[in-house]
Amino acid sequence: MAKTAVADIIIPTRFEKYAIERTAELSAFGQCGIIEHSPVFDALASGGGRTVDMPFWKDLSATRQLMSDAAALTVNKIAADKDIARIHNDAQAWSANHLAAVISGDDPMQAIVDLVAAYWARTDEGILVSCLKGIFAAASMSGNKLTIASETVAGQSSATRLNGGTFVDATAKLGDRGDLLTAVAMHSATEAALRKLDLIDFLPDSQGKSQIRVFQGRRVVVDDNLPTRAGTTDGTVYTTYLFGPGAFAKGASPLDGTKLDGGIGTQGVELFRDPLWSDSGLINRRRYILHPRGVKFTSASVAGDSPTNAELETGTNWVRVFENKNVRIVAVDHNN
Repeated sequence: MAKTAVADIIIPTRFEKYAIERTAELSAFGQCGIIEHSPVFDALASGGGRTVDMPFWKDLSATRQLMSDAAALTVNKIAADKDIARIHNDAQAWSANHLAAVISGDDPMQAIVDLVAAYWARTDEGILVSCLKGIFAAASMSGNKLTIASETVAGQSSATRLNGGTFVDATAKLGDRGDLLTAVAMHSATEAALRKLDLIDFLPDSQGKSQIRVFQGRRVVVDDNLPTRAGTTDGTVYTTYLFGPGAFAKGASPLDGTKLDGGIGTQGVELFRDPLWSDSGLINRRRYILHPRGVKFTSASVAGDSPTNAELETGTNWVRVFENKNVRIVAVDHNN
């Protein structure tokens, strides 16, 4: 019985480009603008090393001076700082038998691309959530966090829950830049509680084929991987996040032009075969950056060449370098 081999339907150089584009399309955080693809970050990811430095000029903050013929002006300086992003290096391998089993219809290439891209989209979302846990475990991000949750069920009230009023309090953490917050990510239990209050609106997408959740004019992402924890006595504390556009920047190094020393394909997409088992396989490698703008990764506690999700969740690995208002992320700890 003949079977479909990956090498029969995969063109490595085309596959990598398709997978990258499709991953962005399938990511819920990408669809609402939280993750922004940046050609600048593409270039940074294409360089060597484990981290990339991104210097920036800090805002001018000199005190007003009055002109006088009796005293000279005080000369001020402009200060610089730098954001630091870590480069991730991932790889995954799949068996041809597994891939062939799910191929149907007349477009097996698209089927494989969608399966692989969906996997990487989930991986990216897991990294993003780990980054959120890490940056808000850092003391420097306390100004972007609102804590209203009660640690006991008896202490819960409308003031400890996410609703129209407390959400306004959350946006106020960015002061006069609160209007820049355009999306919100929440646990499904939080979304359900808000629906019971008739606070979630459903709007048709641009093609009228699906419904987009909206809360106070912000697009909603529902993700059950967002942090929850038990209260110190009883009950549950949820964390909801508000984002401005491009709160996370993403860039990838193109590996499709990097040929292998032997083997079939490129460093990005390599095809292999086990002749004894008559199996074909696919290896997909990625070198990329997915970074919260304005919060540098210090690598204070990283053991390997790329940080694990657990290391991304470590607060000592993060320090805010932008002003609070310029970091486009706010966290809210609350009850439902």
